[in-house]
Amino acid sequence: MALESKGHLYMGVKILKKRNFYIYITPLFLILSVFYLIPILDVFKYSFTDIRLGENQYSFTFSSYFSVFSDLNFWIMLKTTLLFVFLSIIIQIFLGILIAALIDEGEKRNLKGTLILRTVVLIAWVIPGVIIGIIWKLFLTEANYGIFNYYLMLIFGHSFPFLSSQKLAIYSIIVANVWRGTAFSMIMQYGGIKQIPYELYEAAGIDGASGIKKFFYITLPQLKPMIFINTVLVTIYTFNTFDMIMTLTGGGPGRSTEVISLNIYDTIFGKLNLSRGSVLAVILFFINLIISIFYYKMVISKGGVEND
Repeated sequence: MALESKGHLYMGVKILKKRNFYIYITPLFLILSVFYLIPILDVFKYSFTDIRLGENQYSFTFSSYFSVFSDLNFWIMLKTTLLFVFLSIIIQIFLGILIAALIDEGEKRNLKGTLILRTVVLIAWVIPGVIIGIIWKLFLTEANYGIFNYYLMLIFGHSFPFLSSQKLAIYSIIVANVWRGTAFSMIMQYGGIKQIPYELYEAAGIDGASGIKKFFYITLPQLKPMIFINTVLVTIYTFNTFDMIMTLTGGGPGRSTEVISLNIYDTIFGKLNLSRGSVLAVILFFINLIISIFYYKMVISKGGVEND
């Protein structure tokens, strides 16, 4: 009888916990559905129509998909986007880890200025993208008020077309994006470094490992989970960057710095073509999804996160 009563009590507690789970999860599910799931489904639906912004009448068609994939400018824009994202990610992750490691080492040695350095890096993250575009335009423009070209004129006797050259403009927006995004990578990697047990470094020091060996054989392997998360978030964030580019180059000169996210904005709010803009958004969604799965396979399927 005692065992039977304990069994009923256990089942009762289990049912109560299950009910509490649904009570807690239902509001979150409703919020996600209203503000995320339904808009996403609407984007997919509008991509199969000929709808224009501000109009309610539309018909279902695949014409927008055919129009996008048959447009040579789309493939050029895709190539530009991939170059912009790839270089931004590589440099941001590298600088983020480097700065985080230097700040951590400075704190261990009680060096002055580590807090100031961390604060200076963080300032770039809190500045809106539009303002960052304007700031870097002041630095890179060839006009008389261009800061970089002013000093380049003094040193080399001529200026450089950072924003007016189709070859240089793409690298100019990459530099500006890295300047902003490095702060986010630094925050994540700094948090990851702080979670590494100090005993590992002590043991390596006893074995005679140098600082460089400690970094490559302890810090980097232990940071794999954080690097994975950081890379996924930075990739998604960079793919969706358009505000900074809009104020810095506007997608020019020509279309040399026009990325997919900027084209989506221009297509929907400039040309009022909601259907084509939705198609581009769907394409961007699947690109992010495929890259995230690729990251997952590269890191987790090889045991990079689980083993750590």
